Amino acid sequence: MELLIKLLALFLAIVPHEVAHGYVAWKLGDPTARRANRLTLNPLAHIDLFGSIILPGMLMFMHSPVLFGWAKPVPFDPRYFRDPRRGIMLVGAAGPITNFAMAILSALLFRVLGPVNGLFALFLAYLCITNIILGVFNLIPIPPLDGSRVVMGLLPEDLVGPYLRLEPFGFVIIFGLLYLGALDRVISPAAFFLFRLLLGTP
Repeated sequence: MELLIKLLALFLAIVPHEVAHGYVAWKLGDPTARRANRLTLNPLAHIDLFGSIILPGMLMFMHSPVLFGWAKPVPFDPRYFRDPRRGIMLVGAAGPITNFAMAILSALLFRVLGPVNGLFALFLAYLCITNIILGVFNLIPIPPLDGSRVVMGLLPEDLVGPYLRLEPFGFVIIFGLLYLGALDRVISPAAFFLFRLLLGTP
């Protein structure tokens, strides 16, 4: 039951994250995600075999204190944006912002409804921490994570090209840091600090 609750919380964190990217891009004039049917909350439209199933399963098997994953990236075309750099930054920020908003909402529900049902309280707690972890993880400024999109919008123009040349190696860097436990040491303290702050737990 706890495993099912964790997986449900993970999907409920990942899917709105991806939809938010596509929705903001659409509002900025890019119909790519909408044409690809990615502005839907149907998880089947967003599942990535490795990021949505294999990686979370591996982390649970290894008893990692951090559980996260990702869905298929929502496609967008910055050529539709009036200001491409600003548009990319807003699209990138939309996912983590959505996760933090959902974490706050689940924490509020936990405080109000948690004592009524222990199983529901457990689900809300997992939903809160999963959204926090996903938001924090995606703000890491390693391309192609969302944090890199935000950083790209803030960098001087002459540094954007060299920075983006890291993208083909981004996941190699991420998995290397995961293997070394470096991401756990960065993500866990920040995530659990926010978790305790939102839920009001010591």
